[in-house]
Amino acid sequence: MKTIDPNTFKVTQKVELKDISTTYNLDAKRKEIELELEKTRIKLAKLQDTMYAHGKYAVLVCLQGMDTAGKDSLIREVFKDLNARGVVVHSFKVPTSLELKHDYLWRHYIALPARGKFGIFNRTHYENVLVTRVHPEYILGENLPDVHSLHHVNEAFWDKRFEQINNFEKHIAENGTIIFKFYLHLSKEEQKNRLLRRLEKKNKNWKFSPDDLKERLRWDEYQACYEDAINRTSRPHAPWYTIPADQKPTARLLVANIIYSTLKQYDDIKEPELDDDIKANLERYKEQLEKE
Repeated sequence: MKTIDPNTFKVTQKVELKDISTTYNLDAKRKEIELELEKTRIKLAKLQDTMYAHGKYAVLVCLQGMDTAGKDSLIREVFKDLNARGVVVHSFKVPTSLELKHDYLWRHYIALPARGKFGIFNRTHYENVLVTRVHPEYILGENLPDVHSLHHVNEAFWDKRFEQINNFEKHIAENGTIIFKFYLHLSKEEQKNRLLRRLEKKNKNWKFSPDDLKERLRWDEYQACYEDAINRTSRPHAPWYTIPADQKPTARLLVANIIYSTLKQYDDIKEPELDDDIKANLERYKEQLEKE
């Protein structure tokens, strides 16, 4: 199997999504890829246990992609071996009435993982510069002081919003959150195939919505918005990774490998040492219990 280099997928310079492949050849069969994923997620789970005991870093994994890109199944397959006490998944839908009474980052801020834990954002704060950019009328629902009509949702508005997002990520990174941002790069043809499967398989029907087809008609607009967002916000402390997503097993392994190999570089992550007094009396404590 081909060695995975995270830098192959990390965005460090301006990208054009049309020039990036939605497939990636690992030179391995599906079973080999799935076995490698199993090994990687077990190692990731052990590392997460250490991080939980260490308690100084949180990990935020942000997943974005077009409908059917495979976010849900990726979360299930990559993180299912992590201790439930150490990972929390948040799926952000249309803002509630309560959330609309706060600034757009509020609901994401209060969902951030505590130190020692993994937080998985299934769709993220980037929806606020993606869906709302394709549908600027949604911004009017935020009831912002300086936005009275669509005329005010202009380039200056988006410039400010990107600046706010960059500041948000810089702030949490400086306070101990390790950020991973994955764009699951799906082809339009593969999305069509996956939507058809949702219609053809009875147990998948519930996933389908007519709105999926309406949004698909605006594919090019979404691609342009994703490209702009990635280019404006990929930073060393909060990098974007473009993950070829046409083959789900490959995408899952790439994400798992990138997370694990990056976290392993933090040589200060280790289990805390026992207090000297406790360490010196371990045998006495053991003897006390055995005599009960």
